[in-house]
Amino acid sequence: MTAPVRRARLRAATMAEAREVARRLLVERGTAAVTVNAVAREMGMSGPALYRYFTGHEELVEAITIDFFRELTGVIIAARDTRPGEDTSVRLLAMCRAMRGWAVAHPAEFEWTFARPSRISRDPRREESPRFQAGDGFEKVFLGEFVDLWEGSGFPTPGPGRLDPALGKQLSAYSARIDGVLPPEAAHVFLSTWTRLYGLLCMEVLHQLDFAYSDVGPLFEECLREVCDSLGLEYTPPSG
Repeated sequence: MTAPVRRARLRAATMAEAREVARRLLVERGTAAVTVNAVAREMGMSGPALYRYFTGHEELVEAITIDFFRELTGVIIAARDTRPGEDTSVRLLAMCRAMRGWAVAHPAEFEWTFARPSRISRDPRREESPRFQAGDGFEKVFLGEFVDLWEGSGFPTPGPGRLDPALGKQLSAYSARIDGVLPPEAAHVFLSTWTRLYGLLCMEVLHQLDFAYSDVGPLFEECLREVCDSLGLEYTPPSG
């Protein structure tokens, strides 16, 4: 093994360990505990030494955010791919349930990834960043199911003139960003569905529903049933 290859492997291993330590600190002590110096101490390194691997706190934050996005995306894809040839409704329900399962099992990671202000700029140059690509990959998993449904049987959308002009302008821009795979009205349905599911998950994971519910599972299933109704899909309850 050549010296450059050995150094590259050692660097990759050190960065992977740092991300694992950062995740543990996040889960055990909260977001404020995730600093370059804290991670370095846990690894038996000095802060300046770890700064050779991460230029600062923001780069460390970005690295573990990418990990969480990729992990969750993998879980959702696995749920989707265990049902090849099934109807869109079966795949979509499985994906939504897998997402909730991950969120409930990993509340700190979910909160870190989805319940904090996004620092991703709309500058097109940022679209080449690993952080943007990881988030975009997550989006495209669900988007792909909606595109397949739209190109197949379709689904109800707001009629002509039903959208506020300002909203329509924004949806047209979003439709263009996703290469027109969904027209603005269909994109509105996709985004509204995601907003509803995301909002409910955030409220559950952040314990904002504890005052009324000790088990949000049935409420989530009710939401899925209504989503299926709005898309013209058949709802099937979870097995077991």
